[in-house]
Amino acid sequence: MSRNKLIAVWKDSFKEKKFTWELIVTIIFFVIISSIITNFLTYNETRTGYTLSDPILWLLPPVELTVIIFIIIYASVFTALIILFYNPSLLLFTLQVYSLVLIVRMLLMYLLPLNPPEGLLPLQDPFVELFGTGETLSRDLFFSGHVATLFMLSLVFDKKIYKTIFLASTLLVGTALLFQHVHYTIDIITAPFFVYVSYRIVLNFKQKIKS
Repeated sequence: MSRNKLIAVWKDSFKEKKFTWELIVTIIFFVIISSIITNFLTYNETRTGYTLSDPILWLLPPVELTVIIFIIIYASVFTALIILFYNPSLLLFTLQVYSLVLIVRMLLMYLLPLNPPEGLLPLQDPFVELFGTGETLSRDLFFSGHVATLFMLSLVFDKKIYKTIFLASTLLVGTALLFQHVHYTIDIITAPFFVYVSYRIVLNFKQKIKS
């Protein structure tokens, strides 16, 4: 689509008062949740948690894959945002799902604090270091936020090609995180489950409102 087409799509969307107010409320809520979880993650780094026995990590020698991990993550997220900006209603829905995922993830990290896996090679997020606190996190474990984000993208898009790309990104990043010992195996394999539950909750809620 051209720039003019993009502007036209958003103008048409803003003609609907329901969409406009829902977008405003969603953005405000997302900003609040993002701020809360940022502070929570700093607090969470000070907690002593459980150390899990993970036989899969025992089989994997730690490998530094930070660059590969973030190339896949940011390429996927950037691509998704471009597509979503041409579909305002889908962008709104994605923000709502992601906000719920953040809440669920923060709650589970609070209930199940974990110590970093043995052999962890720190995952230094360039975006967080540039715009965030600059702190390298090692205890934001259960469940993996990176895997959750990529899997969420595979759910929200209908086109098979997009689903395939984002699902492949999810598998690649999840595997790389294990090789780098950034997460326990349970952090990786449970992330899609909690994302799917969040996705269904938001979807069912929106469908009930429309009916």
